[in-house]
Amino acid sequence: MNTSEMSLFDKIFKPKPYQLPNGKVSYERASRTPLILLLLLIMTVISVKVTGFSFETLVKRGHEFFTILFAMFPPKWSYLNSVWGPLFDTIKMSLLGSFIGSVLCVPFAVLAANNIVKNKLVLAVTKVFLSIMRTLPTLVTALIATYIFGLGTLAGTTAIAVFTFAYVGKQLYEIIDTVDMGAYEACEAMGLSKPQALWRSVMPQVLPTYLSTSLYCFEGNVRYAAILGYVGAGGLGLILNEKIGWREYSSVGMILIVLFFTVVLIEYISHYIRSKLT
Repeated sequence: MNTSEMSLFDKIFKPKPYQLPNGKVSYERASRTPLILLLLLIMTVISVKVTGFSFETLVKRGHEFFTILFAMFPPKWSYLNSVWGPLFDTIKMSLLGSFIGSVLCVPFAVLAANNIVKNKLVLAVTKVFLSIMRTLPTLVTALIATYIFGLGTLAGTTAIAVFTFAYVGKQLYEIIDTVDMGAYEACEAMGLSKPQALWRSVMPQVLPTYLSTSLYCFEGNVRYAAILGYVGAGGLGLILNEKIGWREYSSVGMILIVLFFTVVLIEYISHYIRSKLT
């Protein structure tokens, strides 16, 4: 069969023969790129159908985003004094929630580390528990917390603590899995108990990365905490939701400006501390 008689499928997917110097015939492995692109195209079409995405609507109504954005400026500077209280609530929620979550996750991370715990049942249960905690959206956790603790910053702090617990816990046990166990085994050989050997040999190795991960999580939590007010968890999100509902976009602009500079400042400080840790 010559090349002109080959089907399109054969041209794309069928292995192509070529002559080796010793006279034997080998076959070049067919590229999977066309198949991958075809699957991506099919999934994109299905996603458009399922989500109801309309490019026409996007073109017609997309300019409204900029209309609202321009309505936020100039911001209402007189509203600045009303932002400080919710802003500090947001920072306190983020800081306390990050601290609680990053501390509570340590024993669970140790129990999930393959090189520390040899019991497969304990490893499986701990890892499944951490995975379940990671699947809980922060807004859903905050909503549940508002039903338990009522409206306010306690619910937001709880939601942030749960998220930090799951995120830092996963990162920490993966870090522990990669440490050099020579010092740990030497400590056990000297007669130290497992907790003592863990504290003296493993924790010093993972501490800088653990603290860096916790600080990085705190940076993100400041942004997450700003929207928890939508479910009554307090902070900037509460007044942000209120002002958007009343279409007081100049006040919304003031809130976003304060939040922007706060996040930038916290990220700068966190980055500086993390650079010193590493």
